[in-house]
Amino acid sequence: MACSRFPLPLWLRALAALAAAMLSLGTVAQDVPPLTPVQVSAHAWYVLGDAGMASAANKGFNSNAGFVVTRDSVIVIDALGTPPLGDALLAAIRQVSSKPVKRVILTHYHADHFYGLAAFKATGAEVWAHQGGKEYFGSGEAAARLAQRQKDLFPWVDEHTRLIQADGWLDGDTRFEEGGLHFRVTLLGPAHAPEDLVVTVEEDGVVFCGDILFAGRIPFVGNADSKRWLAAIDTLVGLQPRVLVTGHGRHSTDAAADLRLTRDYLLYLREQMGKAVEEMVPFDEAYARTDWRRFSKLPAFEAANRINAYGSYLTLERESLAR
Repeated sequence: MACSRFPLPLWLRALAALAAAMLSLGTVAQDVPPLTPVQVSAHAWYVLGDAGMASAANKGFNSNAGFVVTRDSVIVIDALGTPPLGDALLAAIRQVSSKPVKRVILTHYHADHFYGLAAFKATGAEVWAHQGGKEYFGSGEAAARLAQRQKDLFPWVDEHTRLIQADGWLDGDTRFEEGGLHFRVTLLGPAHAPEDLVVTVEEDGVVFCGDILFAGRIPFVGNADSKRWLAAIDTLVGLQPRVLVTGHGRHSTDAAADLRLTRDYLLYLREQMGKAVEEMVPFDEAYARTDWRRFSKLPAFEAANRINAYGSYLTLERESLAR
C-alpha cells in the first residue's frame, strides 16, 4: 500500500521523471513504422504518406518526401511532418545509400513538409527554400501552427520540437549540378503556398512538385491563391515530366491526367463560391446549397472541404473588390 506520509526524495522523483521521459522518447521513435522507399527512376525515390489529413492515428505521416542519389551525395526534397518522421526518412534513405545528405530542398513551408528537418541538420545537411517562406516565420503563423500540432500530434510533436529555417533562401529559379546530375528548381508560387518550388532531375525526367498536385484526395486549399495555382498546374504539365512525384498521393507517369482532379476541384470551388459572391449569398447558405457529391467520397473531404470553400469564398471576394 502506498504511504503518502513518506514522499519520495526530490532527487529520486527527478530521476524517475527523467527515466519516464527517456522511455517516452524511445517509445515515440519505435512507434513510427519504417518507411519504404519507392524508386521512380534510376536515381530518384520517395516515401508515400497516408491519404488523409495529419492525425494522431497516422502519427503525422500524411505527406510525401523524396530523395535523389547522385554519384557523390544525396539530395532530399521535403522532410515530412514530425521529428520522428524525419529520423525515419533518414533511415529509409540509408536503406538505399550511405552517401552523405548534402542538401534538403523544401517545396514550401507547410508543417507537414518540414518538421522533420532536425534529423538532416544533425548530419550537416544544408536547407534551401524560397525566400517567400520568411513571411511564415515573421507573421506568427509558424508559432500558431506549432501550438496546434503540439496539441493534435503529441507526442510526435511536442515542446522540444524546433522549427528550422533555411540556410539558403532562393529568390527565384536556379539550377545546380551535383554528383553528375543536373537539378532545376522552379518557383511556381504563390499558388498552394506563397513560395511553392518544384525540383526537376533533368537526366531522369523526374519532377518533385510538392503540393501543386494532390493525388487521390481532396487538396488542402485554405487561403491559397487558386488562380495562380491553376496557372501553376498548366506550367507543370508543360514541363512534360516522365514522372511527377506529388506532395500527397502516389507518383504520376501521366501528369496531364493525374492533375485533372486537383484542377477540377479548384475550378469547381471558384465557380461555386464565385457565383455566391457575385449574388451576395452568405457563405453558410452558399456552402449548404452546393452539390459536393463529385468529391465527397474522396479522402480528406470531411476535414478539408469546408475550410477550402470558405477560403475560396474570401479569395473571390478580394478578387471581386480588386476589379
